[in-house]
Amino acid sequence: MITRSVTIEDIDDLYLMWNDHINASALYRRALREEMEVRGVDSDELRDLLDRAREQGYTKDELATPTEKGLTETNRDLNDLLKQTASIEDLNALPEANPSRD
Repeated sequence: MITRSVTIEDIDDLYLMWNDHINASALYRRALREEMEVRGVDSDELRDLLDRAREQGYTKDELATPTEKGLTETNRDLNDLLKQTASIEDLNALPEANPSRD
């Protein structure tokens, strides 16, 4: 797991100080999962895609970097799809981007 810094308000900090049994990391992760759900991202699917990409040698930084390459008939394997997408929405939009492909 990676540690990230987040900014919280004084009232959040005070509340967490009063309730030091609360796992703030778990709250953060829950909020992110809720945000994924609102945006239609299946966290299990995203985890699976990340695992598959890592098995192929890709880093999170490489996957997070948006690209502007267009899809062609010759570069539709998973490696190229991962290079060409920045989010689940990009993956879901691929069939719509080339409706002539069967």
